[in-house]
Amino acid sequence: MPTTPSSLFPPIQPLRQGMLAVDELHTIYWEEVGNPNGIPVLFLHGGPGAGLSPQHRRFFDPQAYRVILFDQRGAGKSTPLGEWRNNTTQLLIEDIERLRVMFGISQWLVFGGSWGATLALAYGQAHPERCLGFVLRGIFLCTQAEVDWFLHGVQWFYPELYEEFIEPIPQHERGELLQAYARRLLCDDPAVFWPAARAWSRFEGRRVFLLPQEEEQPSDTLDLGVGRLEAHYMANGAFLSEDQLVRNIGRIAHLPAVIVQGRYDVICPPLSAHRLHGAWPGAKMRMIPDAGHGALETGIARALVGATEQFKRNRRFD
Repeated sequence: MPTTPSSLFPPIQPLRQGMLAVDELHTIYWEEVGNPNGIPVLFLHGGPGAGLSPQHRRFFDPQAYRVILFDQRGAGKSTPLGEWRNNTTQLLIEDIERLRVMFGISQWLVFGGSWGATLALAYGQAHPERCLGFVLRGIFLCTQAEVDWFLHGVQWFYPELYEEFIEPIPQHERGELLQAYARRLLCDDPAVFWPAARAWSRFEGRRVFLLPQEEEQPSDTLDLGVGRLEAHYMANGAFLSEDQLVRNIGRIAHLPAVIVQGRYDVICPPLSAHRLHGAWPGAKMRMIPDAGHGALETGIARALVGATEQFKRNRRFD
């Protein structure tokens, strides 16, 4: 577990929390943190399937911000855990709008990292009139090249993790590794999906930080949410057309944005952030020279808090 960066605000408890049924299958967990009269901000967690952490509340000045956080379908405290059916990007966008209406918010700042940045862009492009701006970290555009890197390219840096990841898959299935894992992860047999979920989560989790960290205790909630939903979304191209988020950037290009990217991020390499910034010249880029993918790495956390502080003062990013 990484040391908590000193740049974060102190731990805080939610003002309110609850569950919202969004259809006959899914019920999502939500919480409200900070000042009820503050600047509204939506926090979008990564994965998909990773869920919320109490640390996520701490990127925002609680005197200045009204923070809305939620576990996306199939993640964290939302139920059913790991459920991929009725789970698409478009449905997550509908859930966000339900929450916005429920809280009586007309516009909000949208904050997301990794898959959370993907969802933030997709939501913003669907509802630009509801967004004040964006704070985005560890850019993932869910293109085929990025999915291929996540599964295969990373072996250039972590060959031992890659060998461990492919070892349970028979040789004749390894040519379509994503499909092989998806078949196992999305089946109904716990004896099949649990080992696959733990292998997938471990494959990702051990390369989040630039420097080695003490390994956390296994989490069934994290493993099942991440394993099942990442495979489900990657196998379906995140339910987006290829490079849709870059092609449609004009829908939000007028809004202020900051992109925070770790130089040595081997989960979401810097090329995606570079491409997004190139398509969105008004966005501010913060390339962190001594960081990987983790939001709690010192330089990344400092930049994220710095971005929310700048927006608090100026409603823009200098």
